[in-house]
Amino acid sequence: MSREERQKLGNQVLEMFDHAYGNYMEHAYPADELMPLTCRGRVRGQEPSRGDVDDALGKFSLTLIDSLDTLVVLNKTKEFEDAVRKVLRDVNLDNDVVVSVFETNIRVLGGLLGGHSLAIMLKEKGEYMQWYNDELLQMAKQLGYKLLPAFNTTSGLPYPRINLKFGVRKPEARTGTETDTCTACAGTLILEFAALSRFTGATIFEEYARKALDFLWEKRQRSSNLVGVTINIHTGDWVRKDSGVGAGIDSYYEYLLKAYVLLGDDSFLERFNTHYDAIMRYISQPPLLLDVHIHKPMLNARTWMDALLAFFPGLQVLKGDIRPAIETHEMLYQVIKKHNFLPEAFTTDFRVHWAQHPLRPEFAESTYFLYKATGDPYYLEVGKTLIENLNKYARVPCGFAAMKDVRTGSHEDRMDSFFLAEMFKYLYLLFADKEDIIFDIEDYIFTTEAHLLPLWLSTTNQSISKKNTTSEYTELDDSNFDWSCPNTQILFPNDPLYAQSIREPLKNVVDKSCPRGIIRVEESFRSGAKPPLRARDFMATNPEHLEILKKMGVSLIHLKDGRVQLVQHAIQAASSIDAEDGLRFMQEMIELSSQQQKEQQLPPRAVQIVSHPFFGRVVLTAGPAQFGLDLSKHKETRGFVASSKPYNGCSELTNPEAVMGKIALIQRGQCMFAEKARHIQNAGAIGGIVIDDNEGSSSDTAPLFQMAGDGKDTDDIKIPMLFLFSKEGSIILDAIREYEEVEVLLSDKAKDRAAILKGKMIPSYIINSNPEMENEDQPSSENDSLNQSAEQITSSSQEVDLVDQKSPEESSLNSQPESLSPADTDKAASVSPSEQISNPMENHEITSLDGECTDLDNQLQEQSETEEDSNPNVSWGKKVQPIDSILADWNEDIEAFEMMEKDEL
Repeated sequence: MSREERQKLGNQVLEMFDHAYGNYMEHAYPADELMPLTCRGRVRGQEPSRGDVDDALGKFSLTLIDSLDTLVVLNKTKEFEDAVRKVLRDVNLDNDVVVSVFETNIRVLGGLLGGHSLAIMLKEKGEYMQWYNDELLQMAKQLGYKLLPAFNTTSGLPYPRINLKFGVRKPEARTGTETDTCTACAGTLILEFAALSRFTGATIFEEYARKALDFLWEKRQRSSNLVGVTINIHTGDWVRKDSGVGAGIDSYYEYLLKAYVLLGDDSFLERFNTHYDAIMRYISQPPLLLDVHIHKPMLNARTWMDALLAFFPGLQVLKGDIRPAIETHEMLYQVIKKHNFLPEAFTTDFRVHWAQHPLRPEFAESTYFLYKATGDPYYLEVGKTLIENLNKYARVPCGFAAMKDVRTGSHEDRMDSFFLAEMFKYLYLLFADKEDIIFDIEDYIFTTEAHLLPLWLSTTNQSISKKNTTSEYTELDDSNFDWSCPNTQILFPNDPLYAQSIREPLKNVVDKSCPRGIIRVEESFRSGAKPPLRARDFMATNPEHLEILKKMGVSLIHLKDGRVQLVQHAIQAASSIDAEDGLRFMQEMIELSSQQQKEQQLPPRAVQIVSHPFFGRVVLTAGPAQFGLDLSKHKETRGFVASSKPYNGCSELTNPEAVMGKIALIQRGQCMFAEKARHIQNAGAIGGIVIDDNEGSSSDTAPLFQMAGDGKDTDDIKIPMLFLFSKEGSIILDAIREYEEVEVLLSDKAKDRAAILKGKMIPSYIINSNPEMENEDQPSSENDSLNQSAEQITSSSQEVDLVDQKSPEESSLNSQPESLSPADTDKAASVSPSEQISNPMENHEITSLDGECTDLDNQLQEQSETEEDSNPNVSWGKKVQPIDSILADWNEDIEAFEMMEKDEL
């Protein structure tokens, strides 16, 4: 990449930062964070609670403090000076608010210390900050003392939360009753607390942080040298015993290595090396990093990975272990190329598990470190892709909005402070030359929030004993540990294509994965015996087939939602041979399911309400159909909606004039999906939306499925058909009741609002990119609630549903056996009649009889704790205010959401 192009991209990063920071200062400051969709500040207590994610907010202008050292890195020294003055003038740290000790430490304490570090650097240079007299350091010290009461436990591990004004355990503190904390929460304090001690000479901070780290080290699982995710702060017992490098543990490992770099204490490096050996032995399954059980580290604890592990390749670069860093980074980049952003969680076969993306910077961080280590311009192209995706998909008139669902492109009204603290810092440094930065970045270390602490602290105020207390555990003969930091001149002396040679085998890992450990199923017929029932011939309505299933020990269970589940109990089979046939039948059913899902799988579609007063702000995630117009290949369909009569659409419509030229709404049930489509098409409808008749169903809690045909030729169906669950469908029905004329857009993904409104007579503020106007972009509180609550699917699995659920002769079935081992006694699978199968099973890899590669992991259906944390139902029954009233009162604070989902990470 030429210097000119790198400069151009660097300037683009500067413009993007100005867009985000400027809108925060204009529309949100002194609030903690900007709400970029509604162009206002997020103030704790004035917005509906978002659960734990709000614990980062302490009414202390979080985004401003978190952005201080970013301003200097981006060479905005005048803005930095102004920002420091604002912090000193406006920020109050004595608020009666309960905050996260971990978040307050890395964002606020780290932000103040990073700001102080660069303020004294600028003062020494003699041009800026000549008036500065350690005021930020004094604020940091004040905050440090406010956090110290959290450490008042027998173990030395801090409480997870503290009241800034009243501490913990006092009645007015409203906190201090917690018993558990995450490993990262207790183990990510040493850099900031030690720096505070070294800057001020007050040793108490470093002592408390070291005690917490010492306790975690002592409580590691001695046989595996791994730590769990959560721990009891009073007893030291592990509460969650799974272990990985993602959420809950990530920065604990990071701070062990960086504490060695910053403080020069060998014990931290020895502890890190011990843990790193265990990580590479058990968790690293290149290019994947999978959680395991600390007591049984050979056993995987889950089949998905979370986005926070994207920091790990950067940490491996700091350690000097480049090859696995390149491998994991490349795998993550392939996921990003598939979804535009890294989903909050994704499965081992790279499907979306949690669809959100709050603009996390960890992947950009690893990209920067890999470029520093390898000098490979490939990583500049990766950074360029990140910039393009942010501008194309996340940029809004008032900043950058988090992605609610990476598959549909829907937004969430949040712009976290870490986006300004980290993302722009790493992206700018990626493209900057040394002379573009006004100080030597190599003189500093990055905290986990990318705040800068000077390395000279290692020789300042060293009152803490460096006695080595860990060597007895860490006599490891591993030549890799000779490396503590990479030296590119030695690592890549003769082979500039080294990194490319590692990446090349992973180029197709996401889109063209084929399972390892393939099992071949050989078909064998007993001579003279009647051929056993084959999965492809099975019909759930055939009594003879049901009798054969019973003989094979396979029973049929009708589920409440209309699906049918197959369960095999080998012990109930008529004979061992019949049990064998049952096992083969279940294997074939799984194989058939995998093949059909691969052939027929379609991504989710979007239903976007584009009429007044929504104007494209409501995006509903819809299930596709395997028949009719394919929205991914043809132009989207736009039209007004109308309910069909009869509402189930199972007979000729009695109101064809009402649906003529419109998109018909029909209810699920009573007949085949294809039959409904033909009836509304014959009435002149240009599209159809099937709304689930199972009241209260939602894409938050149910897996999205595809509407399958009726086993006949469906080429006669030319209109697009989409499916909405009850909760999403009620949003459209409520809008019809309120506004009568409701226009929607059926498409493969949400469309840009400016494109939607092109040529329409609408208020100028709707498409005006002027940030000053964007705060008008608010419908009524209930409308806004509709906008924000049109939640996208959070389940990554998809089903093929042949029929409407209420028809007894048309039940769909679901594949979910526990195992296919002949030794197992319980097998479960679900199937669909007419060879239509939905949601195949978990973690099975089977090759079809003709040898074709089939990846059953692609059909993963999680039965995990995350399903229990799914979104609460939202009430839609409230009367919507007239839009005229809202436009008259637009400058008032309105409630943005009735309820938001808990942040599972």
